Amino acid sequence: MSLDTSAPQRAHLKKSLTLLPVVMIGLAYMQPMTLFDTFGIVSGLTSGHVATAYAFALIAILFTAISYGKLVRRFPSAGSAYTYAQKAISPHVGFMVGWSSLLDYLFMPMINILLAKNYFEALVPGIPSWIFVVLLVAFMTMSNLRGIKTVANFNSVIVVLQVVVMIGITGMVIYGVAHGEGAGTLTSSQPFWSADAHVVPMITGATILCFSFLGFDGISSLSEETKDAERTIPRAIFLTALIGGLIFIVASYFLQLYFPDISRFKDPDSSQPEIMLYVAGHVLQFGILIFSVVTVLASGMAAHAGVSRLMYVMGRDGVFPERFFGYIHPKWRTPSLNVLLVGAVALMAIRFDLVTATALVNFGALVAFTFVNLSVIAQFWIREKRNRTLRDHINYLVLPVLGALTVGALWINLEESSMVLGLIWAAVGIVYLAFVTRSFRNPVPQYSEEV
Repeated sequence: MSLDTSAPQRAHLKKSLTLLPVVMIGLAYMQPMTLFDTFGIVSGLTSGHVATAYAFALIAILFTAISYGKLVRRFPSAGSAYTYAQKAISPHVGFMVGWSSLLDYLFMPMINILLAKNYFEALVPGIPSWIFVVLLVAFMTMSNLRGIKTVANFNSVIVVLQVVVMIGITGMVIYGVAHGEGAGTLTSSQPFWSADAHVVPMITGATILCFSFLGFDGISSLSEETKDAERTIPRAIFLTALIGGLIFIVASYFLQLYFPDISRFKDPDSSQPEIMLYVAGHVLQFGILIFSVVTVLASGMAAHAGVSRLMYVMGRDGVFPERFFGYIHPKWRTPSLNVLLVGAVALMAIRFDLVTATALVNFGALVAFTFVNLSVIAQFWIREKRNRTLRDHINYLVLPVLGALTVGALWINLEESSMVLGLIWAAVGIVYLAFVTRSFRNPVPQYSEEV
């Protein structure tokens, strides 16, 4: 593979995606089966009201999804939150948002490979886990090298299979409840509200579950590879969040009827294996664990695609070395060098700590969510002065403020390690920005071509 810098015309990302593949990539990134991993934690925290916590989380996420949709129409760039903050607020703020978002995107593929490694270790403990890591990273990287359509097709199949598996598990849960398990009835308000319900623990549970929605925002980085992106991407972002949220709420409702409390769980913090054991039995538990490897791989592939596009836009702008980060392979029409770099980072799953990686992801995601909402206010309500009618005030002030406030609740509940590591990363970014701008005497580089 050569850089072919003598080519007379810059290669561009290929527009090949439509609405359905984009939604499928978003749902694969979200990985709906993550519900089973967090169920025990949130059920204990909310005293058996996981469904309500998911409803609160969905409402919070939809506000931010609406803000993403507005900005995608205005700036249909692969840069996502980085581009929005850069154009709407300032290039300096945009760089810091992009730099912080790298924490979310860059470590997500590695986190998924870490989860897959853990599943493999449980299935075949006698084989060195680094072999699985290398094989999975190689598959994920090669798929992304060949083009976003390859990733979309793979993710579409996996999402459909995930939904089928979840329907099957939910069917077994319904059968169990109908035959006396748990609450013993299929119609009950208890998963949503009961005498033991308290709003504050539910909101705290919602802050945990909001991170189950990570991925709805990542598809905004596919704008330059999507046909009619100004219409398709906003719809895809909203649909991804809405469909994912409805899946979470419906499945958790029936699951809460089967497990009204956490008394049956030996380890509520890792509830998926026990849920599968009680609901499906030993044989199906083994099969579902194998399938879980495939689902986290699909999520990792979607995250891999997103971060390679973000780094491409930052390279194209010149804030990262353009020769490397802004390169597009002339045949595959993908940011191939970025794809290889992300694959190399994912190999750190051989030794990296899952807790630390997750802490980094949470900080980056909240930075992106916060500034997307603020960018709507800055761009439309202030810069474009869409503040004359009641509709303008609702669309460009009230809704993004509500989005920012709901994200603010997540900031309050952010783990201390996430904040510390995130601030260290931000400090490194400020030092790098000072270097690029010669102690802030020069402007932040930006791509000269019209978006």
